[in-house]
Amino acid sequence: MKEKFVGPVAEKVKQTFAVSNPMALPRLDKIVLNVGLGKQLEGTKLNAPAKTQVLEDLATITGQRAVMKKAKKSVSNFKLRRGYEIGAMVTLRGTRMWEFFDRLVSLAVPRIKDFRGLKATGFDGRGNYSFGLAEQGVFPEVDMAKAKFTHGMNITFVFKNSSDEMSKLMLSELGVPFAKPAKR
Repeated sequence: MKEKFVGPVAEKVKQTFAVSNPMALPRLDKIVLNVGLGKQLEGTKLNAPAKTQVLEDLATITGQRAVMKKAKKSVSNFKLRRGYEIGAMVTLRGTRMWEFFDRLVSLAVPRIKDFRGLKATGFDGRGNYSFGLAEQGVFPEVDMAKAKFTHGMNITFVFKNSSDEMSKLMLSELGVPFAKPAKR
């Protein structure tokens, strides 16, 4: 996948956007997976089996250990205090990032129920693209028979030197299936 990114995809971006300097081309810097555990909070503490399942699922999916994230602020409406563990996160770079990207595009995304393509509205204005998955079962590595509950996750592709149009072109050339605009 990386060879495709560096070769024909980079050439197409050079020609389409008239980028002459190869160092000015966009690069996929990292992929971040985020799982929020707000529903699994029991009063003031995180449900222990939920925490271990999420950490194990993320480790199985990515091949890298996940990190627990803590709340930065206290929010009384959500019964949340500063310092509570509220989610898990994995940041992938280098070889693991490209392996995960390949498995995501070729195996996981086609397994999404009623899939019509990823929304093209997930760009943030700086070229980064985010989308969410409703359950972890789309990854073939996860054994749903052992899962105590289903959880979703947010996946973010972080680009350097990019714009929304460049990132969309690069992702679509790499095989990310974007939804076709609805005809009116």
